[in-house]
Amino acid sequence: MHTARVAILADSPLQRHVLQQVLADNGYHVVLNSDPERFDEAEWPSVATDLWLIDLSQLEESPLVDVLLEEAEVPILFGEGQAPERFTDPFNHWEKRLIGKLKRLIGDPVAAVGPALETLLQDQPRPPRLALPEPLANLPLPAGDPAPEVWLLAASIGGPAAVKAFLDALPGGLPVGFLYAQHIGDGFAANLLRAVGRHSQWHIQGVRPGEPIRCGEVVVVPTQQELTFSANGALDIVERAWPEPYTPSISQMMLNLAQHFGARCGVIVFSGMGNDGTASAPYVRRRGGTLWTQSASTCVASSMPESLRESGLATFTADPRGLAEALVARLAEQHS
Repeated sequence: MHTARVAILADSPLQRHVLQQVLADNGYHVVLNSDPERFDEAEWPSVATDLWLIDLSQLEESPLVDVLLEEAEVPILFGEGQAPERFTDPFNHWEKRLIGKLKRLIGDPVAAVGPALETLLQDQPRPPRLALPEPLANLPLPAGDPAPEVWLLAASIGGPAAVKAFLDALPGGLPVGFLYAQHIGDGFAANLLRAVGRHSQWHIQGVRPGEPIRCGEVVVVPTQQELTFSANGALDIVERAWPEPYTPSISQMMLNLAQHFGARCGVIVFSGMGNDGTASAPYVRRRGGTLWTQSASTCVASSMPESLRESGLATFTADPRGLAEALVARLAEQHS
């Protein structure tokens, strides 16, 4: 699959900068970013693009735009207006509207995640696993008990390999359960379970409505229906779609998790595009939850964890194995 290409025509330098960053963060390839007044009208047919994104705040009319409207053979999208200040709710809504339209017009870059699972299904040596610290080794084996603490593993592009490395490093017997929210296209659920769990001591499975998340389990969040919790902590699938433009919505899953588990929950944001999850981070922290991120240098796409780090709410960053080491140490300290 080729990366969808976008040509930007905007008359504001600041708007061009923001659009460039937002599109790149969400997996689109910007092939042109120009002021329409400074772009030679005769050159537009040579621009290899899948979509023209036009954002005019100062010009009442543009001859180049008129030509594109009459002759361009690819979609033309007029922008969502001036971008609000970053790290604000208006900016998040502005970005979601824009990216949602791009996905409908020229495709979703996340569609590449499913086919990439084939690499993880190939024969590979089993990675070394961390040792179970003494305070945890002396606990009664908690496997199968309702998890006293639940962590959300959140990922997009590059996520399956990172989450696999994290779970491969974790020993069994930990008093914790996981949810795994992965941006991925339809039809790849079975391969995702096999690819991520093939070397792990953790049981990776789909949702069992009416049952709690148990120690030793990784429950994969569905992509089409929203996942919530009943009053007693049991999993519940509601017949409504996730808020656009992400499926599943990591931000919504974080809200649902923190609302029920409060200080007994955590979130680790792994490799991914965009900023899904950042809008809900303040609520998770207010409820007492913990926020960690994968280090940018180890990500295939770093914008999702970096967006959370830039908010100032993440408290720890490491590669996937380092994140596993930190979680084991945290649990050992709680039970020492």
